[in-house]
Amino acid sequence: MRVLFIFVMTAIASLNAHASGKMSKEERKQLYCLSQNVYFEARGEQTAGQLAVAMVTMNRVYSKRFPNSICKVVWQRKQFSWTHDGKSDRPVDKKAWKLAKQIANFVYKKYDRYKVMSNGALDLTRGALHYYAPDLANPKWADSKQVTRQIGGHLFLKENS
Repeated sequence: MRVLFIFVMTAIASLNAHASGKMSKEERKQLYCLSQNVYFEARGEQTAGQLAVAMVTMNRVYSKRFPNSICKVVWQRKQFSWTHDGKSDRPVDKKAWKLAKQIANFVYKKYDRYKVMSNGALDLTRGALHYYAPDLANPKWADSKQVTRQIGGHLFLKENS
């Protein structure tokens, strides 16, 4: 639990740091997709919950079971409810959007390095590829998955071993 606390505090501290270096157009596109996913899936969650949603997105990118880019993961058919709900995909809550972009930026730039350095120990989701909010849904697919942890209002799950 101490490692989790240190990781979240490091993430929070770096959220205020300015981004260094230029990003390519493709990198900005991937970062925007990750920011959208954090915003629309978890903007009502605390920082740890938003980080966890971003981590699941990245876990999917690194998994052979999902597409290998953030935008392809986010926009994969019927994977995230906000992508097919018929509502606008433009963030309206400026404060929440700013935080989602900061969290996405941190995860986009640092998560891979932290995951390798810690051999996966700093993954708040413990390797989850899925999540859902039990207060809002009870998906049938969840029965075939293993819960790794609960963070805020979401349960995080991975494939059964």
